[in-house]
Amino acid sequence: MRPGLGPGGAGPGRGCRSGGQGARTHLPAPPRSPPPPPPAAAPSMGVAGRGCPGAARPLLPLLLPLLLTAAVPPGRAPGPPEDVDECAQGLDDCHTNALCQNTLTSYKCSCKPGYQGEGRQCEDIDECENELNGGCVHDCWNIPGNYRCTCFDGFMLAHDGHNCLDVDECLDNNGGCQHTCVNVMGSYECRCKEGFFLSDNQHTCIHRSEEGLSCMNTNHGCSHICKEAPRGSVACECRPGFELAKNQRDCILTCNHGNGGCQHSCEDTAEGPECSCHPQYKMHADGRSCLEPEDPALEVTESNATSVADGDKRVKRRLLMETCAVNNGGCDRTCKDTSTGVHCSCPVGFTLQLDGKTCKDIDECQTRNGGCDHFCKNTVGSFDCSCRKGFKLLTDEKSCQDVDECSLDRTCDHSCINHPGTFTCACNKGYTLYGFTHCGDTNECSINNGGCQQVCVNTVGSYECQCHSTYKLHWNKKDCVEEKGVLPTSVSPHVSLHCGKSGGGERCFLRCHSGIHLSSDVATVRTSVTFKLNEGKCSLKKAELFPEGLRPALPEKHSSVKESFRYANLTCSSGKQVPGAPGRPSATKEMFITIEFELETNQKEVTASCDLSCLVKRTEKRLRKAIRTLRKAAHREQFHLQLSGMDLDVAKKAPRTSERRVESCAVGQGHVGNQCVSCRAGTYYDGAQERCILCPNGTFQNEEGQITCEPCPRPDNPGPLKTPEAWNASDCGGLCQPGEYSADGFTPCQPCALGTFQPEAGRTSCFPCGGGLPTKHLGATSFQECETRVQCSPGHFYNTTTHRCIRCPAGTYQPEFGKNSCVSCPGNTMTDFDGSTNITQCKNRRCGGELGDFTGYIESPNYPGNYPANTECTWTINPPPKRRILIVVPEIFLPIEDDCGDYLVMRKTSSSNSVTTYETCQTYERPIAFTSRSKKLWIQFKSNEGNSARGFQVPYVTYDEDYQELIEDIVRDGRLYASENHQEILKDKKLIKALFDVLAHPQNYFKYTAQESREMFPRSFIRLLRSKVSRFLRPYK
Repeated sequence: MRPGLGPGGAGPGRGCRSGGQGARTHLPAPPRSPPPPPPAAAPSMGVAGRGCPGAARPLLPLLLPLLLTAAVPPGRAPGPPEDVDECAQGLDDCHTNALCQNTLTSYKCSCKPGYQGEGRQCEDIDECENELNGGCVHDCWNIPGNYRCTCFDGFMLAHDGHNCLDVDECLDNNGGCQHTCVNVMGSYECRCKEGFFLSDNQHTCIHRSEEGLSCMNTNHGCSHICKEAPRGSVACECRPGFELAKNQRDCILTCNHGNGGCQHSCEDTAEGPECSCHPQYKMHADGRSCLEPEDPALEVTESNATSVADGDKRVKRRLLMETCAVNNGGCDRTCKDTSTGVHCSCPVGFTLQLDGKTCKDIDECQTRNGGCDHFCKNTVGSFDCSCRKGFKLLTDEKSCQDVDECSLDRTCDHSCINHPGTFTCACNKGYTLYGFTHCGDTNECSINNGGCQQVCVNTVGSYECQCHSTYKLHWNKKDCVEEKGVLPTSVSPHVSLHCGKSGGGERCFLRCHSGIHLSSDVATVRTSVTFKLNEGKCSLKKAELFPEGLRPALPEKHSSVKESFRYANLTCSSGKQVPGAPGRPSATKEMFITIEFELETNQKEVTASCDLSCLVKRTEKRLRKAIRTLRKAAHREQFHLQLSGMDLDVAKKAPRTSERRVESCAVGQGHVGNQCVSCRAGTYYDGAQERCILCPNGTFQNEEGQITCEPCPRPDNPGPLKTPEAWNASDCGGLCQPGEYSADGFTPCQPCALGTFQPEAGRTSCFPCGGGLPTKHLGATSFQECETRVQCSPGHFYNTTTHRCIRCPAGTYQPEFGKNSCVSCPGNTMTDFDGSTNITQCKNRRCGGELGDFTGYIESPNYPGNYPANTECTWTINPPPKRRILIVVPEIFLPIEDDCGDYLVMRKTSSSNSVTTYETCQTYERPIAFTSRSKKLWIQFKSNEGNSARGFQVPYVTYDEDYQELIEDIVRDGRLYASENHQEILKDKKLIKALFDVLAHPQNYFKYTAQESREMFPRSFIRLLRSKVSRFLRPYK
């Protein structure tokens, strides 16, 4: 009888399914690894049977003969039953972590490698729970069905996946050390040249003072960190991982720093760290390193191996001897005894080779780039992902996300445009970009006099051309034309106010003859009047009172007011809503109309009987009368306006609320959906249609939100000159092209004569080359077409008097050949020297930064552009009482080619002997964080006339001094800077802002949820902070 068919056994019933489990397919487990299997992991031979549960089992031996007989057709002898593959059909009851093996009439369950049990129940084997720590020399991490070895900070996993080797940190950017980097087992040290000592951040070096009694003295005696103590004495402290010796000067190494210098195990003793090796290794003569012993060869001597039978016996004997107990079964990593012999497996990150014994590291980067978005770097047993510049690694440590620099503060002065991996800044019209992110006013007058024929006046964000007396500005705003038939002293009025009696009351007409402009800017005027209308709206409509228009003036005899003004500004604004009676809806908003006038007195009107003061009083009296009359006309709604020949009503009574009309927009705005939008350039607002209309043929408008269009310079023949929606006068068409001119700037045109040029369209003259220089041909468009005696290179301009090339003076530059002028630097920028060829040489010399009590930053001049030469900046950070200073230097760029001519220093006071916290004169792209050695900081940056670089932007935060120990423990831990991911945190402005926000105001911690924190910071960084905070809050636990 086969096992399992006896009474109480699991019978071979065919249709029985244990526990109602569905079909399962089990793939072989991934390679495992620890060399010696745990003693409890005895080989499981599996359990045979069909798994019919309960009371049905005793009945099967009785029913089986009957079932088999009934299944045989009459006349045919009964034979052996046909086998069913329970494993393939899912009829087995093997455990999820077990393998099912079909047999002739049954099946067998056996646990997968990494699990133990009888097949129907399998439990994970904790490979780390044995005397060999899973074969790992440092940390062993158990995972379902497998395990992984990891190493302490300062070590890396060896290719065997178990041993740990020292990392030489000095090979990467000199370990971040300013001077000398020395590698030691499990760590590294920065050392300084003669005359310097190591700062508290353990990386940068500070110049020693030969005199004084403070920590700046060359013989202060502290092994690591020196702190000032009362009465001029000093107190010594040690770096993390060291303990202060009994002499209060020296520092003793412990196992907490670089594993105490031990490769494998470290134990603190009274004499210092004591090293030991993993049981599978032996100690090196240096007492710190560990060596792998040579594998003992398994020698089996066979004397009688001549016959085939003896050979078979030898094979059987070898199979019997091949056990995990001897030489780990020959396995490179993990060995497990099975019924067919030993089974080798490998840890995560390794794969078993064809010999079935050896493990090889998997290069995950070769398969789909390891799942990394950008860069993949293979490591022993694992891999690391990193991102291109301008991207940040997300917390899944594989995906890269674009850094939106435009969402950060102070990225660009004006407009910021984000691009994948980068960004660009743009400036408003009239400004020029410098220093990559800054905008300065463009001095248009420095380039060919701004194109002005006579006088060019630069203004902030713009410029204007002006003319000498007896000339007026042409419509193109650049040329000057002689005023004909007008006395030089006479001033033609732009605005006229005409009021008179009509229909029993006053009616007023305000006419703007030219220069119509609607603006929200408030100009300085001499007189103004404001009147209120309870029911009205700020709107202009075409007048409906007189079909023939408002042009006919009132009879002269009825005129009560007749004045002319140089300037008038009309403002209409809505006030608060006027409440209605109870039960009724609120009435329309109140409307305020303000008219500002500027009335000039003519000095020629001064007589012997009335001097200038008398004349001013008369003018003021006339103005008061005009205002009174205007106010009366406004209240009677008899105030009319004429703009560019169009007659308009300023205000009409608002419609009744029952009409439910949409509330009107401001003057010059039309409805787009439910929003009020200003009419764009090339259109005007028509009050009658309450919408924006294209400028009619023969007119133009170059500003937004206007209620009229200006006539083209040649309104007598508008037809062929333009298309509708002209944005400016040049759109009117028919302009003279560059290299041409005419009396009015329109066709017919003449080419510029020899010796002259004109780079712009619509001009009335051409500019002379000067110095008698000819041009190569008629119609020249630039000075470069003038035949100069020499061609000037960039950084120079041609002097037409001396006919020589002159270097551009300081504060100007010239990037092109053959120019007759240099371009002024934008805004308040200046070049370091003369002869500049590019705008990048224009630099702002202002020392940047914002100094606050809790957070702030300092910034080199012109950052992120290169800082200027021969500059000096000083800042003082003086925090409130009981607060200390934490500083982060994300990166700093200072050239080292000029023997430390440019430097940044932070110390207690301006005295060179005061306690110095930080000092550097070189480029340092790895971030560093440190606390101030003094309660306040005096900071100085100085540059010489030599090389220049980007400089720095250094943020700081002040924190409660009760957290001093915690903060110093964090910033002095090398793990904060060892990982590239951690370095990127200290460079990420958004993350630093969040950290500083919590450090400055701890209650702000609750603004950030746990999920937000996990999404902001890598897991390794959170673990580092958590361990520090836990130790700080529970020091005795």
